[in-house]
Amino acid sequence: MHNNIQSLAKSATLHCLTGCAIGEILGLIIGTAIGLSTLPTIALAVGLSFIFGYSLSALPLVKSGIALGAALSLVFAADTLSIATMELVDNTVMAVIPGAMEAGLVNPIFWLGMALALTAAYFASYPVNLYLLKRGKGHALMHEMHELDEAEAHHHTHKETA
Repeated sequence: MHNNIQSLAKSATLHCLTGCAIGEILGLIIGTAIGLSTLPTIALAVGLSFIFGYSLSALPLVKSGIALGAALSLVFAADTLSIATMELVDNTVMAVIPGAMEAGLVNPIFWLGMALALTAAYFASYPVNLYLLKRGKGHALMHEMHELDEAEAHHHTHKETA
């Protein structure tokens, strides 16, 4: 069980990191392209990180047959703390690397900073996800819901064949 929780925490953190990275990079691209200053660009990137993080978590639940509203409320409960931790660390790291935020998208210092920031964000969010999973919260809620949904589908399949 211990290895399973650690594996689930790694998976949840990578899942969260994917949504956050997409949102961060897209937000920074959009903010830079339309000429926003640093603070509004960060706000846009953080907002998009939450949107993509929640969307990537909700999509498999909706595909498995869970209603959108139920999936979203589950995702909000499961992912908010992880995404918030990731965003706080990611943006703090980018802010403290000299010139990273101002470097622009064509400058390697931006991309090196982003890689470092997202790596730090992963390592900061992993213990958050592990803590939540050990208490039956976070992604554990989504896995329970998904397992219940699969069990129900399996039950219906057996009923139809009987």
